[in-house]
Amino acid sequence: MTALAEVLHRQGVQIVGSDTNERFHTDTILAELGIRVIESFEADQLPDRSEAVIYSAAYDPAVHPQLRRAAELGKPVISYPEALGELSAAQCAVGVAGVHGKTTTAAMIGTLVRELELPGAVLVGSAAADFGGRSTYSGGREFLVAETCEYKRHFLFFHPDILLVTGIEPDHLDYYRDMQDIQSAFDDYCRRLAVGGTLIYCADDPGAVTVCRRVAHERPDLTVAGYGRRAEGDYRVSAVQRRAGELSFLLGDDPQPLRLHVPGEHNALNAAAAVAVIDVLAQRFGAAELGPPRSAAVRQAVRRALAAFRGTRRRCEVLGEAGGVLFVDDYGHHPTAIRTTLDGLRSFYPGRRLVVDFMSHTYSRTAALLDEFARSLAAADVVVLHKIYASAREQFDGRIAGSDLAERTRRYHRDVHYVDEPMDAVGPLQRMLRRGDLFVTMGAGNNWRLGEALLAQRQREQPA
Repeated sequence: MTALAEVLHRQGVQIVGSDTNERFHTDTILAELGIRVIESFEADQLPDRSEAVIYSAAYDPAVHPQLRRAAELGKPVISYPEALGELSAAQCAVGVAGVHGKTTTAAMIGTLVRELELPGAVLVGSAAADFGGRSTYSGGREFLVAETCEYKRHFLFFHPDILLVTGIEPDHLDYYRDMQDIQSAFDDYCRRLAVGGTLIYCADDPGAVTVCRRVAHERPDLTVAGYGRRAEGDYRVSAVQRRAGELSFLLGDDPQPLRLHVPGEHNALNAAAAVAVIDVLAQRFGAAELGPPRSAAVRQAVRRALAAFRGTRRRCEVLGEAGGVLFVDDYGHHPTAIRTTLDGLRSFYPGRRLVVDFMSHTYSRTAALLDEFARSLAAADVVVLHKIYASAREQFDGRIAGSDLAERTRRYHRDVHYVDEPMDAVGPLQRMLRRGDLFVTMGAGNNWRLGEALLAQRQREQPA
């Protein structure tokens, strides 16, 4: 919502927002933009001069006091996905979709858009270090790159001219019945591509391959490109090498490697996807004075930008180091993301004991993927688990609890600890952590506060 507010603010729209009084990093961004935030959702706090109300899809307009009041007054009430869809319809639009990797890939695209001085805007689902901690970058109004979410088929409001599919796996199982159901949503999204549009997909992901090849067969007007180890052509990833603090790989037939300084081999795929998108945008909108796409100058600029890419908030975000312990926070909340992230961290920081604090998100996802979660956590040396972080979209039914995940994880791991409330683990973890450890908070819950608290405490204890 803050990212959307940034985009609309740049277009001259006057914005006022409502929120809870919980502090979050977006508060700083809104303050810098001069956007007033009302810390209340009461109906009488809806500004009289509001011409329209855009709301997060996390809220139900049938029960939310301000949304009900706006509807009573006849004001347009528009969900975030609908508003994003309206923006996309007004310009060339790039949709970044997939169960994993959307945020990092969109941020990489934004970094390349900025480096090549292309005339478009990029909207990312988290704060990006390369955008000064903001969630957007704006270099013009010729095109829009945005993350688009599959939950409840929200991405079907978007009007893509270019569509990137990073991967398709079972997720959001409080809404989707099964893998076939979620694939059908991606089928429909790919079919929304404009005539003559471009479809880019991860050739290493079976779900993405199935959907994109099926739609490509239906739509011969589309330009289709795969990326990854199993891809052919310009976006084939090969010769991946992992060293402490660096990942390098070759892309297509280019003999000069691309280098990244963010952890995880999966980021080679994210970078390949970003380059595939940027090639299409550079072809359509030019690349300043650098010459045609794939020219030596453009490729050199791409290498330079990716090497300097610093990631996004809560995606392997380094919080700091104190008392010999390195603290990292990551949003990974699906078994595949957990596994690939932990493997990447272990290779990026060799020799460190990996202590992982994980908080599962939503009862439905935890129940449906219980064994997959347990297996994915086996990549850690020590595992700490908590209660399940509930979503506003579902209620606890007694069927699954965080302790169930801990019990299942013990089938695959010898060192598993369960503490119901994250902040109650501060004391036990301070005794458990030792010099040389890498401590990682993971998940879409609020256990990130635990990492910050542990880091702050150790910083206070350090000698002056």
